[in-house]
Amino acid sequence: MDFPTLALAFGKSFLFALAAVLPILNPPASAPVFVNLTRGLDRATRVSLATRVGRNVALMLAGIMLIGTYVLDFFGVSLPIVRVAGGLIVAFTAWNLLYAQQLPNDDKAQMAESLTQDNVRIKAFYPITFPLTCGPGSISAAITVGASLHNRQWGLTTANFAGGLAAMAVIGVLVALTFRYAGRLLRPLGEVGLVVFLRLMAFILLCVGVQIFWDGASELIRGLTKS
Repeated sequence: MDFPTLALAFGKSFLFALAAVLPILNPPASAPVFVNLTRGLDRATRVSLATRVGRNVALMLAGIMLIGTYVLDFFGVSLPIVRVAGGLIVAFTAWNLLYAQQLPNDDKAQMAESLTQDNVRIKAFYPITFPLTCGPGSISAAITVGASLHNRQWGLTTANFAGGLAAMAVIGVLVALTFRYAGRLLRPLGEVGLVVFLRLMAFILLCVGVQIFWDGASELIRGLTKS
């Protein structure tokens, strides 16, 4: 198989995976939540956390894209079930953020001092990477992309998945950069404006969680009515 054909397959798969996953993941929408959860941490720790979250997102999406369909088939889990469970997690997390109390400065400093490197690693995956940044919608999109990249020709399949993996790496870099400079981007809002914006984004995130849950529940209900 000639190189131009493989390069074309790579480019198409890259653009397809990027267009399918990035709008659903939407890093700027998660940036205020990241700022709220990391409030009180020093800048070096926050930058390290943002980099770790970006790497986690890239690895998680890449793994899901490669083996997501096989894992779900092995455990007998359908995509609607994933949406229902993930929607509940997102809605519960958003509810906590919506009614979270602002910590006094002394409490923020104490919280930052109590964080160890292990705490930061755990926080980088849950809840920041999953489900706030890479939620059920992104997971479903990555699984769908992975299922669409298969081809009868081995060379084209390899090129397709290489393009998909490159897209997931770019998404991870975008997430890391967005979170790293989130505080600077949101600083013009001021303290009061930031609190209002965070509450608004938490409410929108709650709506997203309910929507994801309803999409999965609707598919399950339709399946029951057909049977």
